[in-house]
Amino acid sequence: MRLQVVLALGLVLLVTGSAGASSHASQAGATASAYGVRIVPGATSTAVSAPPNAVGFTSGFAYPADGSVLTTGPISVSASTDVAANARSTASTSVGSLSLFGGEVTASGISAHATGSTSGQSATGSLADSSVTLTVGGVAQSASPNGRVALGDWGYAITLEQAEVRSSPGQTQSYRGYVTALDIHLTADHGGLTAGSEILVGYAEAWVQAAKPAPVIPKPPGKATAKKKKKQPTTPEPKAGQPTTIPPSFHNIPVGLQPELTAGGYVFPVYGPHDFTDTFGAFRGDVPGDWHHGDDIFAPLGAPVLACADGTVFSVGWNDVGGNRLWLRDGQGNEFYYAHLSAYSPAARNGHRVKAGEVVGFVGNTGDAEGTPYHLHFEVHPVAYLALGYDGAVDPTPYLLAWQQQKDLYLAQVAGYLPGVAGAAPMPGAILLQSSDISQANGLDPASLRRALLAPLTATEGGRLRTVTPVGD
Repeated sequence: MRLQVVLALGLVLLVTGSAGASSHASQAGATASAYGVRIVPGATSTAVSAPPNAVGFTSGFAYPADGSVLTTGPISVSASTDVAANARSTASTSVGSLSLFGGEVTASGISAHATGSTSGQSATGSLADSSVTLTVGGVAQSASPNGRVALGDWGYAITLEQAEVRSSPGQTQSYRGYVTALDIHLTADHGGLTAGSEILVGYAEAWVQAAKPAPVIPKPPGKATAKKKKKQPTTPEPKAGQPTTIPPSFHNIPVGLQPELTAGGYVFPVYGPHDFTDTFGAFRGDVPGDWHHGDDIFAPLGAPVLACADGTVFSVGWNDVGGNRLWLRDGQGNEFYYAHLSAYSPAARNGHRVKAGEVVGFVGNTGDAEGTPYHLHFEVHPVAYLALGYDGAVDPTPYLLAWQQQKDLYLAQVAGYLPGVAGAAPMPGAILLQSSDISQANGLDPASLRRALLAPLTATEGGRLRTVTPVGD
């Protein structure tokens, strides 16, 4: 039924666009949407749509409250659009893990990704990079696009369910595509759900429509132009995702540039449970050059933020966009930007040398991220491109994925301090405390965390917060 609705909606949009463009120009357009889990009838987890651009994160989802039907790991969703001379649409969903009916059905590696873009009067899109690993009754199942897997005598699952709709020749060109990583249908009552129920996990949808130029009205015959105008030089068509007016000082988004970082000993910058998707280059705002220069790593409020390499901290302080932010320069000269911190650690001092894994701050949503899910905005600026200034950032996703493959140490020992902070974020310059200050501990050494956590509070550490004065701006 949902496929029919999507196809019907696509056809309605195509007919509307075609009729409206028959004698008039039309602008390019784009929409995107994504959600983690939807139970029909029942509930929906984190969901977003664009425009405007949006992201969402939750550390887990359970249905009902006791999780007897469904539980998941962290869920991250994002939706972004960029409409100028051309249009671009991107929707992504990542679900860390899934367990149905007490482990009867499990899944991991759940991701859905849909993109659409236009170039001139053409439109295209892709549903690549979507995946799911499915296990039923302890037996691994293959997961092919629109594949069908039997679920005992009570239902079936569709893996990587997807559809694409493209406009017909002669119409205003458009593309709509959607993908659901896992779609489970109940054909009989089971585990507290009734026959006819549906569980959808990992959904992403993108739609774009190309602009249509105004028709050329022919001049009346017999009336030649008095004087042929001098042909003016043309301006190259802007890259998809860029505004139409680009100042000479603006540099194109560095796509596909990932120089090797050789300072050694790199560490994922957020300690503990987290999630992120590749949003590098997504449009931000309405001025040239206002694009997303990094990735947003979603994590609970107060999650420790680590130095990703041995290096020197600089430019510690506040600005209206990044909020509490700092920079780190490694031994090779590469620079890394951290933004939206809820607080700093004592290691966050201008000119201070830090080791990879050392706590420099804590996840928050300060600056222009206020009101959004808590996250760290993280950027990579290789030394080779520092001459480009702030536009020398490159996509951090490949680096983050590589660093993420290393042993991931979770904060089981310090999880207790998070609820005490969640109600009210600390003031800028505050340090999160439980039994003691963990900021001097090293994220690569669990023993150092245990020693810090088991140490008794001193007379000056009787509360959960200690304020410090950040150095520099």
